[in-house]
Amino acid sequence: MSHSGRDNAEALTRIPFELDTPTLMTRVHIEPDTEDATEFEELINRARDVANPKALYAESFVEAKGDDTVRIAGVTFTSRALRKNLDRAERVFPLIATCGHELDQARQPSGDPLLEFWWETIKTDLLMSARKHLDEHLNRKFLLGKTSTMSPGAGDATVWPIEQQRELFTLLGDVKGRIGVELTASCLMVPNKTVSGIRFPTETDFRSCQVCRRAVCPSRSAPFDRELWESIQHE
Repeated sequence: MSHSGRDNAEALTRIPFELDTPTLMTRVHIEPDTEDATEFEELINRARDVANPKALYAESFVEAKGDDTVRIAGVTFTSRALRKNLDRAERVFPLIATCGHELDQARQPSGDPLLEFWWETIKTDLLMSARKHLDEHLNRKFLLGKTSTMSPGAGDATVWPIEQQRELFTLLGDVKGRIGVELTASCLMVPNKTVSGIRFPTETDFRSCQVCRRAVCPSRSAPFDRELWESIQHE
């Protein structure tokens, strides 16, 4: 019998966060006791009043594997990289973590690039809180050992196309209703400070960055591995 992620997806909607003002001010290069500091602190206070970072995940099981496809809880994903990484996996955890749509509702664009940058930095910090809480929750609840996560669209376009976000959202059910995250026609997520993916057990530390050929990327966490990239292309 198929166990659908839609049926057992769990929403985490009471995620603690801190928004440490000195740390955030350092991150955006603001000196204390300045006009910028006063304005930035006002933004942080506004965010504290409304912020509600959230996450949604499911414990799902791999049902079938093709040459470059994997069927998880009735939803088929097409990615040679995902297929190879799930070669020995039977249980996986599709997930979404977000800063929360409340941040977008609380602040209208000001047209000031600096203020928008500060607000996006605050949203990023809330996303980090959501991700950390979700990771700790999964580790504690499922006693996970070594795992890795793959995300649609993170890495080279041929690795796992961003269009597969649709399948991931299908797997998790009513994502908008449960944590307020929407998928645009171009498969970007709203709020923009949202991450999605599938977490899986692994004996090796796979990162999407290892199979991303983008020469310059500020978010790169691992060097490009040509041998690995070539091993997941069509043979």
